[in-house]
Amino acid sequence: MLRRPLVIGLAAFVALVVLAGGGVYAYLFSGLRSVPAPLGLSSLGSNGSNASSAELLAGHWTVTTGSQAGYRVKEDLVGQTTKHEAVARTSAVTGELTVRQGSSSLQVNGLRFVVQLSGLESVDSVAGHNVTNRDRNVSRTLAVEQYPEAVFESPTLALPSKFAQGKAVTVSAPGTFTMHGVARPAIATAQVIHMPDGRVQAAGSIALDMTDFGVTPPRIAFAQSDPQVIIDFQVFLSKS
Repeated sequence: MLRRPLVIGLAAFVALVVLAGGGVYAYLFSGLRSVPAPLGLSSLGSNGSNASSAELLAGHWTVTTGSQAGYRVKEDLVGQTTKHEAVARTSAVTGELTVRQGSSSLQVNGLRFVVQLSGLESVDSVAGHNVTNRDRNVSRTLAVEQYPEAVFESPTLALPSKFAQGKAVTVSAPGTFTMHGVARPAIATAQVIHMPDGRVQAAGSIALDMTDFGVTPPRIAFAQSDPQVIIDFQVFLSKS
């Protein structure tokens, strides 16, 4: 027969394990997680210009400070019935485009945006979970040392006439997305506006399946990513 002090000690130990386990479960999987909203336009105000501003918009534009891009992907967390949305972003974005005045609309040519993948950092949070572990795994999965860039290119698209009046417009830009050394057709959907300070701002997203690029969905402790991924972006362009 076990001695009474030993029985009490074992019971206390079991209770401590149960409480600790329950606490860890609650801490990790009770909904204590946060996800930033998708990137969008930071300004919707008119720049006070009129139709003649089409002439001001014509020219070469380059991506400037304040721009950012990243990914949003759903992941299954152990012990959860609902998926968590992992979000990572970087400000290492460059690019350019040329605007020309067409007969009935503004034409955008040579659009090319480049994201340096090594700069991606998770901006969501899961209580008790170190999301930097995900960042390292994503970097390995994308073979960032070998393929450091993700690139979206669109040869030509038209901007609605009201864009030249300082109003936000929605555009759909068919093009090519290149990642992991693989190029695939893609469509970027964005809101675009000519801002009061003279810059152009575009914010939107591109829906992709990472397996189309030869990428296996990342897996880390407690989480497995879906293959579907949303690339979202907010870019500011200055006339050069």
